[in-house]
Amino acid sequence: MNPKKYKWLVIGMLWCICFFDYADRWGVSALFPLLKKEMRLTPVQLGLVGSVSAWVYGLGAPFAGFVVDRMRRKTAILGGLLVWSGVTATAAVSNSFHQLLWFMAALGMAVTIYMPSAMSMISDFHGRATRSRAMGIHQTAVYMGTIGGGLLAGLIGERYGWRCSFVAFGALGTVLGLILLPWLREPRRGAADLEDGANHSPSQPPGKLPAGKTLKAVLGNPTAVLLMAAFMGANFVALVLLVWMPNFLYDKFHMSVAMAGLSATLFAQIASMVGSPLGGWLADVFRRRYGGGRVLVQAAAVFCGAPFVFFCGRAGTIGGVIVALAAWGFFKGLYDANIFASVFDVIPPEVRGTAAGLINMMGWLGGGAAPVVVGFLAEWLGASPAISLSSLVYLATGALLVTGSVLFMRRDVARAEGFMKG
Repeated sequence: MNPKKYKWLVIGMLWCICFFDYADRWGVSALFPLLKKEMRLTPVQLGLVGSVSAWVYGLGAPFAGFVVDRMRRKTAILGGLLVWSGVTATAAVSNSFHQLLWFMAALGMAVTIYMPSAMSMISDFHGRATRSRAMGIHQTAVYMGTIGGGLLAGLIGERYGWRCSFVAFGALGTVLGLILLPWLREPRRGAADLEDGANHSPSQPPGKLPAGKTLKAVLGNPTAVLLMAAFMGANFVALVLLVWMPNFLYDKFHMSVAMAGLSATLFAQIASMVGSPLGGWLADVFRRRYGGGRVLVQAAAVFCGAPFVFFCGRAGTIGGVIVALAAWGFFKGLYDANIFASVFDVIPPEVRGTAAGLINMMGWLGGGAAPVVVGFLAEWLGASPAISLSSLVYLATGALLVTGSVLFMRRDVARAEGFMKG
């Protein structure tokens, strides 16, 4: 197949895998009312069910990224899909809060390998001219997976019980992995950067770059560190809304389990699907004009999204909540399209798996605390103000992004291009 066509086919294959990554993880949120009733869970326990996979995901992310830089990404991606699908199906045997918690933790560990592998692979098929667009299109799978997870889990759970939801998602993911096995190919590392005319090429093959130099390339980079901290804040807000909005709509507006799960995800995620490709296109355009262009698009997105996060908790009607969720979702898409593309502008290709793993660690360990934090605040202040307060985190996130773009981006781009020569 023509390489120019195949590089977009890769995005389609990874899109399908990413769909199940997020459907398996976030479908459980739509099942909160059923789990609460059967297992008699408190708000804090529900928050822990929503948080534990994120925490384990974050803890395992640096190791996963380090491994990704030292193995075939095709093996990591398809092997990970088969493992997490098996864990999802097996979670149906849970009979208590602690058993369910262990399965959610195992699921978080199993999916850790996917995102560093996929982002590293995409960066080797797509150079600077199309990287944000490719990652923006891939990002829409996150939103469709969240919609599909919430809707299908809710529908299956109401009709057949929550256990059948886990079995169905696990079986479908397994079938997908077997279908894609002969189609997905492993690219040469740094191939797209060489096509862009970058002034370095991989100096050492995967697995031979010293660990100290790998960490220095990432953690010694001020822009990369600020982008990681910003992702932690952005992910905190996202997890507040993704985990708690189904239960919030169920309690406040007395919606059914399926409708609460659908309303909490559908409008925000569809809006994100519009925003993400647009954010990728804008970032590619601004990146050609200014080294920190991708980051400025992200900063504008979170500043514009902050007021709508506030109104998600304060709107007094279902329509008002849906409008706020959709507006927040659109700006979230603008931000999300560039999570990894922005970092890869300042990180050499040999260590991008490690960089992606560290980004995920920051985002999911820090951001993963959101469901529990809101659970405590909801018991103290009520759910509405607890959700609205997370808008302050978005403002802090925007400040970090502006700082990175203005003060450090230009210098760190130049350092990344010359790093392997040093």
